[in-house]
Amino acid sequence: MPGKILLEVVTPEKQLLSQEVDEVIAPGSEGEFGVLPGHCHFLSTLRIGELRYRIADQVNHMAVLWGFAEVTPNKVTIMAEIAEKAEDIDIERATAKVAEAERRLQVGGLPSEAKEAQISLEKARLRKKIAERSRRSGAPA
Repeated sequence: MPGKILLEVVTPEKQLLSQEVDEVIAPGSEGEFGVLPGHCHFLSTLRIGELRYRIADQVNHMAVLWGFAEVTPNKVTIMAEIAEKAEDIDIERATAKVAEAERRLQVGGLPSEAKEAQISLEKARLRKKIAERSRRSGAPA
């Protein structure tokens, strides 16, 4: 379809999404990058962040936790360690995880424990933000 690009999001467990979209914005390890139909070929590693994709005027959101992105002129493949659509995220559970991770950071401990707690906090905050944004806008993920 002219003017569209195929977005596929896969995790080790399943294919989460396969849809024609107008634009993709992904959390690359060196910063966010945007992809429109006809983009040049490239590969990128992904960091913990928000994957956004636009279909007409509707922007959809997804949490992505590490992985890789492969871009071709007519397809974006996101191979994520973990990915979740906004509508699949339980806001109450995400809020509880934020509080738990913040407590773990305050307790301190070994440097490796602090780094693990910081990553947990980053993941929990991302999931909470995406779920809240989707609920506020009433947008499907």
